[in-house]
Amino acid sequence: MATVAYEDLSPGRVIDLGRTVVDRDEMLAFARRFDPQPFHLDEDTPADSVLGGLCASGWFTASLWMRAYVDHLLADSTSLGSPGGKELSWLAPVRAGDELRFQLEVLSARRSRSRPEMGLVEMTGTAYRMTEDGGEQCVLRFTYTGLFGVAGKDSEESS
Repeated sequence: MATVAYEDLSPGRVIDLGRTVVDRDEMLAFARRFDPQPFHLDEDTPADSVLGGLCASGWFTASLWMRAYVDHLLADSTSLGSPGGKELSWLAPVRAGDELRFQLEVLSARRSRSRPEMGLVEMTGTAYRMTEDGGEQCVLRFTYTGLFGVAGKDSEESS
């Protein structure tokens, strides 16, 4: 039985999704397959270029976030998928060797009127790069809606 259901995702809740270090070989393989722009592939991209040298595809960074989301929440939840999102921002370049920390914040939650056995949860996903001075820099932010099954027996109540 899933341990995270709609009822567990109340507005204001922040969920830590763990950390990862960006692997150069995975980053380059992803770029070769899905986003073969020169600044994602060329090891000789100059440091004075617009992105400051070789960097990960934003889609790769989003994929790393998604993996953390599945591992730390979705795999043990009543998730029913997602109808999509409304904003996506890549705020700073991500590079091989960067350590990233992932989280999500619940913005709003409501029961479905047409399908009261599910809830719609609006969330913001973020990825932060750990900086040399011990701080963090946000590199990815997006807002989306997740659909989650209701665990409670009272599926007649809706908002």
